[in-house]
Amino acid sequence: MCKDCYRGNSIGENDEMKQIGPWTAVGIWAALCLAGVLYGSWQGYGGRAFAATLTTMAFLLLVTLLLAARGVADRLAASFGPASGVMLGALVFLFDVLYLVGTGTFDFRRAAAVLMLIFVPIGLALTAGKAAVGCWQDFLTILGIWVFVKFSPSHWIWPYPGGRLAYVMTVLVAVNVALASFILARRAKGIGYVFGWGKEWTFYTAGVFLMFACIAIPLGISMHFIQFAPQWQKWTSYLGLSLAILLFTAWPEELLFRGLFQNFLSRASKSDLAGWWTASVLFGFSHITNMGFPNWRYVILATIAGIFYGLTWRKTGSIFASALVHASVDATWHFFFRTVQR
Repeated sequence: MCKDCYRGNSIGENDEMKQIGPWTAVGIWAALCLAGVLYGSWQGYGGRAFAATLTTMAFLLLVTLLLAARGVADRLAASFGPASGVMLGALVFLFDVLYLVGTGTFDFRRAAAVLMLIFVPIGLALTAGKAAVGCWQDFLTILGIWVFVKFSPSHWIWPYPGGRLAYVMTVLVAVNVALASFILARRAKGIGYVFGWGKEWTFYTAGVFLMFACIAIPLGISMHFIQFAPQWQKWTSYLGLSLAILLFTAWPEELLFRGLFQNFLSRASKSDLAGWWTASVLFGFSHITNMGFPNWRYVILATIAGIFYGLTWRKTGSIFASALVHASVDATWHFFFRTVQR
């Protein structure tokens, strides 16, 4: 394990890493919000419903970015202690109510479902108190967040506009709940929830991506899982889709499976290797329902991918680095290969 991986969220403040500050995070957030406004307007959305949806998403995204900036999480935890996690949960719930009221979809059952999805994990994390990370409450909280993302009735909870943002809203809320539970309430160490870059990280990320590609592409083709089918005509959407993959797929999954699960398994078992490989296998099995059940080809390739993502996290101590590898893999798959259905 890299020497800084168990130093908690302050890892980004060591001399070997340049981490973005709060104002830089706000600048990135503002640019993304502006892009969202322009894209929504181009798609014909507007009015109160669109404003309420954009406001809610903007808040959730702001928290996601700010808590990865230098010193923000530490200052919040120092000022409010574990209560900061409860405060964040309350704000997430209030903004969700704003979304429901603003879009004209408010229903007490929806509000109650969101309330439970937010505060059950946070409350469970709080019951752990000052217990060492890797206790049963931690793993149960992680499982609950994963089930929330994978199996919750997201299209019913977030119906506007036509359920098309249900996945994004689910992911943003889940990330905020994970941050409230583990970064703020539990102050768990070694997660590596940072936006920054360290020495030799370019070498690690590029090398891991190329090593995985050399294994996964021939294996995927031989298993009749993928076919080389580049979509050159869609090159103009490559950057935007790659960014969306990074923010809404790679970043949340790396937080859950590497920053939390692999981290806590390593601590609980007192073995980096056991945590790494166990998290990778479970990451693979989490994809068994994708594109039909049981999809063993997906499980095999996702497990191998998890091993390489986990290696990146171990070498850098940052989910940002592993998320970049993850996003690069997914974007390459999307634009250069076609999945063979069975």
